[in-house]
Amino acid sequence: MKKIASVLITAMLFALPVTPAFAQANHDTVKQKAQALASEMVSNYDVSGLQYAIMDHGSIVLSDSAGVYDKATKEPVTKDTMFGIGSVSKMHVSAATMMLADSNQIDIDKPLITYIKEFKMVDERYKEITPRMLMNHSSGLYGSHYGNSMLFDDNDTKNHDELLVKLQSEVLKSDPGEYSVYCNDGFQLLELLVERVSGLSYTEFIEQYISTPLDLDSTKTPLDSFDRERLAKTYFPGIDQALPVENANVLGTGGIYSTAEEVSKFAEVLIGNRTDILSEKSAKAMQNHEYRNGIWVSEETNIVNYGLGWDAVRLAPFSDYGITALSKGGDTVMYHAALTTLPDHDISIAVLSSGGSSIFNNAFASIVLLEYLKDKGMIKDILPEKTFEPSLKVEMPSEYLSYSGLYGSVGTTINIGIKNGEIDLPALSGGEIPPQKYVYTGNGQFKNKDGNVAISFDQQKNGKTYLKVNAYTNLPGLGQSVAVMYEYQKLDTNLLNQTTKKVWENRNGKSYYALDEKITSGFYLAPKVLNKNISVEMDHGYANGTKIVDENKAVNAVEIPMMNGRDAFDLNFYKLNHTEYLKIDGQSYISEDAIQPIYAGGSSICNIPFNGQAVWYKIDEKSANRVMTVEAPSSGGFAVYDVNGNVMNFSKASNNHSVVLPESGTIVFGGNPGDGFRINLKDK
Repeated sequence: MKKIASVLITAMLFALPVTPAFAQANHDTVKQKAQALASEMVSNYDVSGLQYAIMDHGSIVLSDSAGVYDKATKEPVTKDTMFGIGSVSKMHVSAATMMLADSNQIDIDKPLITYIKEFKMVDERYKEITPRMLMNHSSGLYGSHYGNSMLFDDNDTKNHDELLVKLQSEVLKSDPGEYSVYCNDGFQLLELLVERVSGLSYTEFIEQYISTPLDLDSTKTPLDSFDRERLAKTYFPGIDQALPVENANVLGTGGIYSTAEEVSKFAEVLIGNRTDILSEKSAKAMQNHEYRNGIWVSEETNIVNYGLGWDAVRLAPFSDYGITALSKGGDTVMYHAALTTLPDHDISIAVLSSGGSSIFNNAFASIVLLEYLKDKGMIKDILPEKTFEPSLKVEMPSEYLSYSGLYGSVGTTINIGIKNGEIDLPALSGGEIPPQKYVYTGNGQFKNKDGNVAISFDQQKNGKTYLKVNAYTNLPGLGQSVAVMYEYQKLDTNLLNQTTKKVWENRNGKSYYALDEKITSGFYLAPKVLNKNISVEMDHGYANGTKIVDENKAVNAVEIPMMNGRDAFDLNFYKLNHTEYLKIDGQSYISEDAIQPIYAGGSSICNIPFNGQAVWYKIDEKSANRVMTVEAPSSGGFAVYDVNGNVMNFSKASNNHSVVLPESGTIVFGGNPGDGFRINLKDK
């Protein structure tokens, strides 16, 4: 996932010998810096609880926390409080894969089908995918099957069990090995690989080969039996009490719980210090600069540069000091994590939180680790943040006008017009960079007014043209970060015939609502994940960033390395009993045209159909502003949204079965096949 770290320029490295005395040193400055940053995150970054630990040569030298374990009781977070670590879990499945390679049970450069016989896709190139490509994100897989993965008080293995079946009908977006772009499904396949080869469940493998030899009693998966009360409570705006326990049922890609001390202890395996678990050779191999094997941005100062499992094997700002830093971040819906380690110096830091973002955790990790290095005398000083001069516009060569046109990323398209050496762009980098104007400043670059963001156009060896963003951004109180990314890819015009054009014009602006997500899913708190609004670029023949093929199909159009080409999808529409549905990644969505208003009388019944799909209703003027009370079975639940998609109530999270219905909103009921709900409406 995305990372942010303090960005610093150059420094003199003092290579001092490390002795046990350093582990005994008084690190008051480091402790104070960490406490100040932790307070900042709790106060201003929506973090309810935070935990962090530094390990130096096998010893914990700093372990502390901030915020609360439970807002109701005000109990503090302790070193034994457990958190979900999200995609930091990818390091566990990567290590497990390399352990199998150590024992000669697999070869990471042999085809995956050697070990998972059932792995098949309609795209014949799948036979070229290797375990290495899964670990370095270069498999060519579309990205992520999120369906039924993040569940409250529910460790259903549906996502794990159905992945191979869903992949059978899917294609690749690029040749295996062509370039690396973040891919969750690759690590789910690694989980299956570990199970097939070892003969153990993945949970059993982690316990037997990682947790037991490392003496980790707090590193668990949702399928383990352990005291769930040890998990830090999680919260959501508008819901007064703590949420139910979140289970990330995608174990290989993001399903592990742990503590900061145990994550930093596990880092000893990853840097080659526990050769009884993982060989030094394999640990070194995981640090290879895998990102350089395919298409990538030319700049080396960055916060994303993939190894095997690692998000970064040359993490800025440490690279500016001549220090190799490895980094992995992770996010579930509710938990966030960061692990940064300096393999040449045997120092690691882990930062875990309830609320916030791995972006903030990574920033915290970098700042505190630099302070620790300074305290130990390993760097002379911490460098100042980079400053910029206001941009000065110069005359633009006329050939740059050819870069005007339609550009796409996963889920969206934009028209980029270059006029008088200026470009107006919407928000970039997931909203971290606001909409603004960029002017041509020479050397092929357009910069914003402040000069901290530069954009340019790269024509790569695959024949694609990319919009590249080189940005220094600031998180108030948490420092500065540099990131260089390909944001958009230039797209060719795709002319549609009149019949196809008319069909897609009728879909433009319509919403389609998820049917297959379990009602225990945390995604009901994030309806934009579940509900798809169709946006058609009619003149060029694209919809939601996909290329329209015919009346009912549009396919992924972008091949963007790094991050912005992740989680690609196709749009497949079909009709059943005159009702239009949309299918994405094997999940079905129903058209808003088929959704009926909820009955506005005093009492009604809703039943979940035999196929177990959710039931959606509209809130019209007859039912709006009335109080709805629902009698639901224990397996069932409902959610209510306002016209903008904001959650008004989600019963599985709030345990509240009464809500005032918002005008022009929607309601969804879910549960087991045959579940019945008694719905009562009354005036306020």
